[in-house]
Amino acid sequence: MSERAAPAYCPYCGDEDLRPEEGSHRRWSCRACRRVFEIAFVGLLASRADQARDSASGS
Repeated sequence: MSERAAPAYCPYCGDEDLRPEEGSHRRWSCRACRRVFEIAFVGLLASRADQARDSASGS
């Protein structure tokens, strides 16, 4: 199994000096702006074929 993916930059200030935070595997801190944020996978978008089929069926 591979390591978890790390964010490349802070979503608030764009700095790249990020460190994992204790308490959650999703939590990261930015040393530049001192913000702590979490990254989570939400889900997958439906494919265009699924969307076309749903609109054709009236859903």
